[in-house]
Amino acid sequence: MTPQFFPGNRLTLLETGNDYFPALIAAISSAEREIHLETYIFEDDASGRRVADALAAAARRGVTVRVVVDGFGAREFAGGIGAALTIQGVEVMVFRPELGHLRFRRNRLRRLHRKLAVIDGRTAFVGGINIIDDWDMGDTPAQMPPRYDYAVKVEGPLLAPIHASTLHLWRLLRWASLRRRPLLHAVMPPRTDAAGAASAAFVIRDNLRHRRDIEEAYLDAIATARQEIVIANAYFLPGRRFRRAITAAARRGVTVTVLLQGRVEYALLHHATQALYGNLFGAGIRIFEYHLSFLHAKVAVVDAEWATVGSSNIDPFSLMLAREANLVARDAAFAGELRTSLQKAMTSGAHEIDCGEWQQAPLPQRIMRWLAYGLVRLLIGVSGYGGRDYRE
Repeated sequence: MTPQFFPGNRLTLLETGNDYFPALIAAISSAEREIHLETYIFEDDASGRRVADALAAAARRGVTVRVVVDGFGAREFAGGIGAALTIQGVEVMVFRPELGHLRFRRNRLRRLHRKLAVIDGRTAFVGGINIIDDWDMGDTPAQMPPRYDYAVKVEGPLLAPIHASTLHLWRLLRWASLRRRPLLHAVMPPRTDAAGAASAAFVIRDNLRHRRDIEEAYLDAIATARQEIVIANAYFLPGRRFRRAITAAARRGVTVTVLLQGRVEYALLHHATQALYGNLFGAGIRIFEYHLSFLHAKVAVVDAEWATVGSSNIDPFSLMLAREANLVARDAAFAGELRTSLQKAMTSGAHEIDCGEWQQAPLPQRIMRWLAYGLVRLLIGVSGYGGRDYRE
């Protein structure tokens, strides 16, 4: 489905939790009528408790507060912070609760991976940042910089589709849990008057009408690129269509650069991604790996005019399974700001992979790459999702 662009938006780029959490908490603290928040992870740590405290305070002063978390990403939420929020008057729903950890069903792979918030229908947040400390990365050195990610604060006409999407998901979950169609209306309709100069679209992925919308938005931008494509993605395992698109762009003279995760967070995906480097190098694509901290970004800039920030990785789990949400902007100022931020990240926190060094890696490392890639393809085939694009 072709994205619908709305003119007249103010877009504020937020880099890491250092920018995101103060902006989110300030918006929650000023809420008067209604808050919707969706997140894959809602952790019981310092950042999670600050957000929870702001949500609870809003509920106590009479604001309608609705929170949706994923049943896998936020497994401990319902019995912890979620229970405490419910006591304070917050309405809490869990998307696909984990009922049997040892049982495999295909629908377990369909997760709520969106990170959205809408406050009073006048301010929204779209991006890839979960409710979790930037420094909450397991057994990592204390001096490591924060997790690298982005979100966007949105004001203006784009509030209409963002607000409608959060309300629609809430209705679906209410129906699934109560087994009846709830009569649920927005407490406060979205404000759609112009707030800025940016033209932007809200693009989602689900398993019904919008199965390929986010991927198609990328492919359309890549197909029309004239000068430069910069992609930063934490989990990058594109299917055949996406690989052909970026290699075709590079071969027609477009400078294509990808910034990927350099630290091993999920070994299987990490090594499977490296198996694709040869194909990318063959087309002249530059590859950078980010090592300063953990990269969690899912963003891209094309020709310094088109940009996207959101929750969707470029891998089969995001593009074929999960519910995702991305903002797409056609605005030179916003795209330029994001491009500058990515260039800074590549200069200060990443290193470029040399094709010769990659090819001369030790034999066990090369074997590991192809075993990992083969295993991912096998898992996709077993799951029944992805089609030929990921099981070629």
